[in-house]
Amino acid sequence: MASCPVLQRAPVFQSAAHAYRIPALLYLPGRKTLLAFAEKRLSKKDEHAEVIVLRRGDHDASTQQVQWHAQEVVAAAQLEGHRSMNPSPLYDEVTGTLFLFFIAVPGQVSEHHQLHTKVNVTRLCQVTSTDFGRSWSPARDLTGLAIGSAYREWATFAVGPGHCLQLHNKEGSLLVPAYAYRILGPLQRPSPFAFCLISHDHGRTWGRGGFVGPDTLECQVAEVGHGSQRLVHLNARSSLGARVQAQSSNDGLTFQKPQPVQKLVEPPPSGCHGSVVSFPSPRSGPRASDKWLLYTHPTHPQLRTDLGVYLNKQPPAPEAWSEPTLLAPGSCAYSDLQGMGLGPDGSPQFACLYESGNYDEVVFVMFTLKQAFPAEFLPQ
Repeated sequence: MASCPVLQRAPVFQSAAHAYRIPALLYLPGRKTLLAFAEKRLSKKDEHAEVIVLRRGDHDASTQQVQWHAQEVVAAAQLEGHRSMNPSPLYDEVTGTLFLFFIAVPGQVSEHHQLHTKVNVTRLCQVTSTDFGRSWSPARDLTGLAIGSAYREWATFAVGPGHCLQLHNKEGSLLVPAYAYRILGPLQRPSPFAFCLISHDHGRTWGRGGFVGPDTLECQVAEVGHGSQRLVHLNARSSLGARVQAQSSNDGLTFQKPQPVQKLVEPPPSGCHGSVVSFPSPRSGPRASDKWLLYTHPTHPQLRTDLGVYLNKQPPAPEAWSEPTLLAPGSCAYSDLQGMGLGPDGSPQFACLYESGNYDEVVFVMFTLKQAFPAEFLPQ
């Protein structure tokens, strides 16, 4: 596996008295600013999550470096007596509103406890900002509005984690990827199903799309194609040994039959979170795809190790995924990708925030498509 040279690599959150997990990254192109989010925890355990923290990074295009500012607690992003988890940011380019979605779970109630008792105590929440994350609204509990009566049919649920998506449709619809453990019968263990939360009015109201299929957990979505061929591509974690993908032709409301993606391996027993983004194809001509996909995930079929980046030039074809390029050797886990326009070599540029070193730090890396896949830029 070839290694990817990078423009910058820097630790953003480092464990000491506290642990940091579950990275989420958002790029604000008009500001040339990156917002890096994570959960601050008492220990690495999920039950010890506390609050969501933020670091702001200013991108200097002349030096191709990001200058990171001091860590802040997103103090508004919490409900009293609950821990805040799964940061999922989204910027609405139409209204200029920055959303941060998260789940709030009482005390140290574990996911396992909710699955065992089949009693859902998780809440869906958001905070918003109109000054690019420098101040935040009070937390808004969206659970009743977005989920409604289905809440009692789920043992638990979560959003993201990682970036969400604004569609290029006439409404500028907002999609928040999510998954729920559905209670399908009194003697059955709850089963995870991915889906999307959808707003067609810039976050004033929310609805819920249809489920993708069983054994689909944490997921992300990207927009591919254009015009009448535009699709929402969903890429989900699974326990099946490979990622699962599904496509929607109606903006995330329903998804076609999910497909396993054998080229995108999942380590046992239940896989690992991964990240996917779409970006304009750097090629021109009638045979070129309008959008390509980039994906990050551990590449080892048995372990959470060796973070790789994969390319798909013919989305949504599952067989079109490339072999991975090594982005970061060694222990790794969750990651979140963002596109950053064109890099200094004229090819698309990307940023990735990922868990490293057995969850000891969250690291930022910045690279270009040409660095990751140089063969794509050789003369044809």
